[in-house]
Order: sequence, then C-alpha cells, then structure tokens
Amino acid sequence: MVGIPKTIDNDLEYMDKSFGFETAFAEAVRSVRCAHSEAKGYPNGVGLVKLMGRESGFISAFAALAENSVNYVLIPEVPFHLEGRHGLFHCLEDRLSRRGHAVVVVAEGAGQHLMQNDASQKDASGNAKFGDIGPFLKKQIEGHFRAINKEINIKYIDPSYVIRSVAASPQDAIYCVRLAQNAVHAAMAGKTGMVVGRWHGHFVNLPMSVVTIRRRKLNPQGDLWLTVLEATGQPAEFK
Repeated sequence: MVGIPKTIDNDLEYMDKSFGFETAFAEAVRSVRCAHSEAKGYPNGVGLVKLMGRESGFISAFAALAENSVNYVLIPEVPFHLEGRHGLFHCLEDRLSRRGHAVVVVAEGAGQHLMQNDASQKDASGNAKFGDIGPFLKKQIEGHFRAINKEINIKYIDPSYVIRSVAASPQDAIYCVRLAQNAVHAAMAGKTGMVVGRWHGHFVNLPMSVVTIRRRKLNPQGDLWLTVLEATGQPAEFK
C-alpha cells in the first residue's frame, strides 16, 4: 500500500504541497474576480465567495493574494465575530462608506462557532458535519444592513463543484506524474504503509501514521497570514 497525497485543502503534514491544491486555488481566483466585478456593478455591492477548506484556509489565503481585490478573508484557523466595534459588520460598513463595494472570501470551515451545529453528526466520509457558512453569512450580512436601514447588494458565489471538476494545471499535472513514478519505485522496492510526498523540494517516503497524525493548518502568526493581512488591509482580528 503506497499512497499519493491528493487533497486540494493542502492540509497534509510534512509536505510542500498536495496535488490538486495549485489547480484549486487558481480556479478559485476566477470566482473571486467574478465576485469583484459583480460587487462593483451595484451600489454598496458585496461579493461573497465561499471556498473549500474544512480546517485549513490555504485556498482562501492564496486566492486572496493572487487576486488583490479581496478585502476580507475568513478562515477556520482565525475565529471572528460579526458584531462589535471591530467586528465584520462594522468593517464592512466602513468599507462600503469609503469605496462603495467589498469582496469577502470565506473558507467552508470558518465561523462554525457562530452556528448551532450538532457535533455528533457526521458526513459520508466520517468527518464532523459542518454548517454551511456561506448562506449563513449572507443572511447575517443582509439582516444587519436591513436593521440599520442601509442599502446593500450582496452576490453570493459557491464555486465548489466548478473547482473540483476543473482540469489539472500544467504544474499539478507534472507533479502528479512525478509522484506516481516515485510511488511505483517505492512499491517495486517492497515498501508499504507509506505516502510519497515532496518535502523541502525533495521527493520522500513518509509513513502513513506520520502524515495523518494531524492536519496541517495555516499559522495565524506565520508569514503567510501576515502577508494576507497586509494585502487585504483587514484587521488581525474581528472582535
């Protein structure tokens, strides 16, 4: 048994990246651009895009960096609040009053603390069943602006199946070929119970028990997230 790291969330430990991630965030950028165009076309337009990322916000973070029209990125690793002086609602109000439009990207696993979910429920894969943050957030934003009697035009985009079904990018295609070749070499050498991956630029053989010990997550104090904060201009915390 020799595994190959296929998860577009890029959430496997001890690997530079998993195949599918690069294709996923590249396609996600198209949806973000569409959301930006929609937001600019209406008074107080808000483009809200939900991207994949159950427990890791890498797709949302990379998409926001690749498309600089994003104003707010919400990921599972960084809890956020809607109300309050520095909450998302207040930031959106300020953004709309200054620029007349905004783009919000939210990972599917973000904001679960805001919804009443039954933690015992599981999906078909045995994972905890998450609430759908996209429609929830859209409804909450609409309700807030209605309460303060301010016009808002919110356009919600969920491109999940478009992203899942898109053809692999050239870089991902090459990466897949090299992973497959290394997997066959490992199997022919009699190795088993392992995963082929690339770590610090080198293809390595990793025990499955090591790769699956925990999910790789974006570090809220790390360079990647700090770069996202600088690119978007959003506060470090919505509270």
